[in-house]
Amino acid sequence: MAFCSTCGAQIADGTTTCGACSARAGFTPVQTGAPVAAPTPIAGTATAPGAMADNVAGMLAYITIIPAIIFLVMEPYNKRPFVRFHSFQNIFFAVALIVCWIAFTILAMVLAFIPILGHLILALLWFALAVGSFVAWIVMLLKANGGQMWKLPFIGDLAEKQANAM
Repeated sequence: MAFCSTCGAQIADGTTTCGACSARAGFTPVQTGAPVAAPTPIAGTATAPGAMADNVAGMLAYITIIPAIIFLVMEPYNKRPFVRFHSFQNIFFAVALIVCWIAFTILAMVLAFIPILGHLILALLWFALAVGSFVAWIVMLLKANGGQMWKLPFIGDLAEKQANAM
């Protein structure tokens, strides 16, 4: 009988990958009858009783701006750098989308003077912004759920500074 050194799940003898976390090798054999130590908590597991795992809280921080603000205020989540990073990144992402919306509104006023081409250009730009922001949002959700701190180019650096400035 062996246990995975990454997640602590029980592994059948002779297997080379863990079925729970897909880790390769690194199994710890345990003799039968010997006391088994509890596995150490890994990233993405809840440490306080009743608290949700970091990866779940990080993912929920991207569902509107409200959970991100709640996680920045509420204990124990405001002490966890992973959750703080994703909360700040979502807030900065929302602010960037608002700035883009204001810029596009101003651009729409300018392009309104070009009869057909102006409206076509504006519609294509709106579509590109909408699809791009939706794809970025889905990627951030999936990366947070996977326990990764995936950073957007400029916003991620700001979020990382704020998350570590505690």
